[in-house]
Amino acid sequence: MFRSKRNKEEHRYYLLPGMGRSNRRRHREFLLWAIVVGVVVSSVFAYFLYLLSRRI
Repeated sequence: MFRSKRNKEEHRYYLLPGMGRSNRRRHREFLLWAIVVGVVVSSVFAYFLYLLSRRI
């Protein structure tokens, strides 16, 4: 019936910005797109270097 007094401060915590589930999902999606763009840009740069080396 009666609850004993617990220290509520002991069980209190705060989420900092960026620690929520939706933010983690957004960061994962951002990381995926960053990897995809990095692979595409590096492939284009490698092809450009390949063309330069064949020309000389």
